[in-house]
Amino acid sequence: MPLLLLSILASCVPNRKYVYMQKNDLKKKDVPRDSTVRNYDISLKDIKVQTSDILYIRFQSLSPDEFDFLSTQVAGSAGGGTVSSQSALLTGELVSASGEINYPVIGKVKVAGLTVFEVQEKLQTLADQFLESPKVIVRLVNFRVTILGEVKREGQVTLSNNRVSVVEVLGLAGGLGELADRSKIKLIRQGDDGAVTVQYLNVLDENLVNSPYYFARQNDIYIVSPLKQRAFRTYFGPNLGLALSTVSVLILTFTLINK
Repeated sequence: MPLLLLSILASCVPNRKYVYMQKNDLKKKDVPRDSTVRNYDISLKDIKVQTSDILYIRFQSLSPDEFDFLSTQVAGSAGGGTVSSQSALLTGELVSASGEINYPVIGKVKVAGLTVFEVQEKLQTLADQFLESPKVIVRLVNFRVTILGEVKREGQVTLSNNRVSVVEVLGLAGGLGELADRSKIKLIRQGDDGAVTVQYLNVLDENLVNSPYYFARQNDIYIVSPLKQRAFRTYFGPNLGLALSTVSVLILTFTLINK
């Protein structure tokens, strides 16, 4: 009996280890409704282009065909058709190891270290020299992150913009499992200088919104570890049930034999 009680207690996960973005709210019985409880000033840094990134670049203009050498080099058609994300990955502009993209006539253009908007402005200035009333569109195609571990759906997730928080990323993966350790989510991030950093995030704490790691960046890797209760539920619990059943059968057999 004590062993069974210990197994039940060991497999329980309290709310303080389960509820996202806490701020002592679990201990309060009367939480204010229909009113602002707290305010946070979030600073969002624009994503910068890195080497090996893929850019969707498109030029639109009123120029004659002979000046459309720019448009023939972009991802997708020059005629305004819809370009799928898969097509953009295959035909987009790959940023070289030196941080450049290459165009006929114009030559190499340095884009690494610039934000998407800065790249767009830079190409706009170049396009103004060759095209009539050009419009330049630039998008970061490979803005994706990888989520592994105790989540509902492991794998890569493609993000539509650079204002996606870590909590939203986990939601896109189907959410965390019941036995996921929400206090120690490992984040492996590649910096703009190519250096790789490792840090741990606590999505149980509401103060995470003040962290510089609150928003995802391209090529982030999130690894979610399990709680200690996982071993009890996965292995100890079922094995304990099997062991008790075996012991019961042995006792019953021994009792019948000695009658």
